[in-house]
Amino acid sequence: MLNNKVVLITGGTGSFGKKFIETILDRYPEVKKIIIYSRDELKQSVIKQKYPSFDFPQLRFFIGDVRDKDRMTQACEGVDVIIHAAAIKQVDTAEYNPTECIRTNIDGAENVIHAALACGVKDVVALSTDKACAPINLYGATKLASDKLFAAANNIRGSKDIKFSVVRYGNVMGSRGSVIPFFIDKKKEGMLPITHEEMTRFNISLQDGVNMVMYAIGHHIGGEIFVPKIPSYKITDIATAIAPECDTRVVGIRPGEKLHEEMITDTDSLNTIDLGKYYAILPSVSFTYTEEEYMKHHKAVKVPFGFKYNSGTNTEWETVESLRDLIVEHVDASFSV
Repeated sequence: MLNNKVVLITGGTGSFGKKFIETILDRYPEVKKIIIYSRDELKQSVIKQKYPSFDFPQLRFFIGDVRDKDRMTQACEGVDVIIHAAAIKQVDTAEYNPTECIRTNIDGAENVIHAALACGVKDVVALSTDKACAPINLYGATKLASDKLFAAANNIRGSKDIKFSVVRYGNVMGSRGSVIPFFIDKKKEGMLPITHEEMTRFNISLQDGVNMVMYAIGHHIGGEIFVPKIPSYKITDIATAIAPECDTRVVGIRPGEKLHEEMITDTDSLNTIDLGKYYAILPSVSFTYTEEEYMKHHKAVKVPFGFKYNSGTNTEWETVESLRDLIVEHVDASFSV
């Protein structure tokens, strides 16, 4: 799928970008070029050390910001596939710096779209978040706006052979700033702060997130938001899995946080298709295909009327034991209780 192709990853030095690079090099050794586009020269330097140019001549490193339309367009010359992973992601950071979040997450998305249209890119997949579903914080609101921009971009492509789609998933296990490495670090203090005893979250490994993007590249028609079928966990089970000997202290839900995360609301479900391993939320306005054509193409069915996908009412759950196994597999191989 990606052999002999040029792939560009915005925010390519983040957790997702690094795993995506590793996966492409493993599965598609004939990839023509991988362009890592990001603002942080130090993080790019770390990746260069892991993949020296004499062994990995297909890697290219572009210093650039998605806010810079001209630089973005320059980076997209000759590119076949764009994975848009760049974003301001921290909820509290976005609340305190709203304009900066808007410029990166919304204006940056628009720049990626126009650069892709201008440069003859074939496939664009943007990363989203469960916080974009019925958002209650600015970060989620900007990602919802970004999702809408990418979905609508399919309606302005004209005769260009290009498809824009979105991948939306929940908390990535072990990603930077997430709860598992935080609890592992706090374990030595003998006390774990939890926000609320009833709090739940969706859970996905970094590799499964990458696999989902690969699926989107190979199967998207354009305009859909892909959502994975993944388990939930209780925050209290995470605490028990990591440090059963520690006490917990309820510190309260932070501003902009939900008790349970959503990925598909009952209103979204009116446009949602069950693909088997994933769901697809179709665009409310599309001039490229009908719902019936989409279902026929994927041999898929609609979700039941009134369906919704919420981490608190999910039917699949991680246990304390399964969480420990996943931590060893995906976060810290030396972990033990």
